[in-house]
Parts: sequence; C-alpha cells; structure tokens
Amino acid sequence: QVRLVESGGGLVQPGGSLRLSCAASGFTLDYYALGWFRQAPGKEREEVTCISSSGSSTYYVDSVKGRFTISRDNAKNTVYLQMNSLKPEDTAVYYCARSRFRNCGTQYNYWGQGTQVTVSS
Repeated sequence: QVRLVESGGGLVQPGGSLRLSCAASGFTLDYYALGWFRQAPGKEREEVTCISSSGSSTYYVDSVKGRFTISRDNAKNTVYLQMNSLKPEDTAVYYCARSRFRNCGTQYNYWGQGTQVTVSS
C-alpha cells in the first residue's frame, strides 16, 4: 500500500536550518508530483511547496520563497525539504503528500503522518 513517512523534524533556533525527508513506498515515485504541507496550531493546513514528477517544475508559497528548497531522488524514493533561515512562524507539523498526477496544482490523495518543526530560542 502507499506509504509516506516523514522524518527530520525537531527544535531549532531562529535562523537555523533543518532538512526534512519523506520516504515513499508502495508506488513508483517517478509518476507523481509530491508536496509538503504544514499546519500550525489553530490554523488551516497550507501547501508549502510542490515538485513535479520530473523535478523540472516547483511551487513555493510566498512566505518560504528563497528560504526553502524542495528536491526529490526518485532512485531513493525520497523527497526532501531543505529549510533555511527558519522563523518562529515556520513552527508547525509538516506533512508530505502525494499528488494524483505528475504536475503540481492537482489534488493530493495520500498523506504522511507528519513531523513536528519548532522554531524557538
């Protein structure tokens, strides 16, 4: 069955960095766009970034542009989220998700369990 497992979250000081990983299994990663979402307490879940199946196209929400980078290694069935210059407002549970299709901007139908990222001094 389709499975997405996030790792790499933790506590970091403002200005610090973290790299999240999403290990995928049960499907061929090459065929699907993958995204990262986040949800902070009391807020709605938001799409942070997405990468197309080929890796040639990406999307970032304005608040993370220039700080976050999504990448994928189809051979390792893994998607990454490099987060630099972290801010307290980046604190949230981060989820990996698989799209239904190859391109970003389409519906997601599988989700991981999430990993907590806390940015605090």
